Amino acid sequence: MLLIFKFLFLLVIFVLAVTVAYLAINQWLPTALDKRMAALFVSHPAPVVQEITSPLTRSVKRWVEPLASAAMNAESWLTSPLRIQFSNAGLNNPNVVAVYFACKSLLSMAFPSLLLLASFMFSMDVSWTWMMCWLLAAAALGYYLPNAVLSHLVTLRQRELFRAFPDALDLLRVCVEAGLGLDAAVERVGREIQIESEALAQEFSLLGLELRAGAARADALRNLALRIALEDIDGLVSMLIQADRFGTSVAESLKVHSASLRTKRRLVAEEAAAKLPVKILMPLIFCIFPALLTVLLGPAVINISQILLPRLATH
Repeated sequence: MLLIFKFLFLLVIFVLAVTVAYLAINQWLPTALDKRMAALFVSHPAPVVQEITSPLTRSVKRWVEPLASAAMNAESWLTSPLRIQFSNAGLNNPNVVAVYFACKSLLSMAFPSLLLLASFMFSMDVSWTWMMCWLLAAAALGYYLPNAVLSHLVTLRQRELFRAFPDALDLLRVCVEAGLGLDAAVERVGREIQIESEALAQEFSLLGLELRAGAARADALRNLALRIALEDIDGLVSMLIQADRFGTSVAESLKVHSASLRTKRRLVAEEAAAKLPVKILMPLIFCIFPALLTVLLGPAVINISQILLPRLATH
């Protein structure tokens, strides 16, 4: 009888897994219309264009918009700092907003449900007051976990952009000195820098799209600084706007700022190297030294105990 129950349980799990996989394939795989629309674009579009025109747009909206509406405030979204944070993290897909708020709603319900299920399964003897506190804490953790993930993505992207920007400025200076205009130089550097940094190539692609769409150069550069959100890039943008306004040499400005960025990058690396001995001190004391002392003194302690303990016992 127990064997039959096990077989039925495994059969139910198999049917559920197959059903979920079938529904996911039907929802996420592109249809013939999506493939036809994707074929209308060029063979190698810019990274930001390829991300925005993903064929998964309609299926993603169909799945996450009901969940996102529970946490998303559409009226204050246009003026929300969270919108700038998405740009800082490089998340330009129109579905990201709905996915973000859907995750907040889903996790704020899933974590308390899992905690309640675990308390019933393991028969935890917890008072109702403490259980409510734990459930509220789990709901708060699920609600604010996407914020922490988004902040981490912003930090990683800004670090990558800071490391790759001096090389991009050198390429930009070479293009300007070769006779290209700033708009054409930005487009060319955006294609070439993709080998080193996908994030920087995406930002340059967005800058080139804004310039080709007819936006003023000063506004496009300010939008670039807003998307990157680094103080050094703000200074670079201000310098380029002033050079464009007063007619000074853009190549010299790029050369000076590239040198300052390289100097700051070297100082950051030296600071990280100076912090390294302090950071490895605690693992060295508590993890490496005990193992080293055990290896060095262990045989001697064993020999001493084998020799001295029998003699002390006889006396």
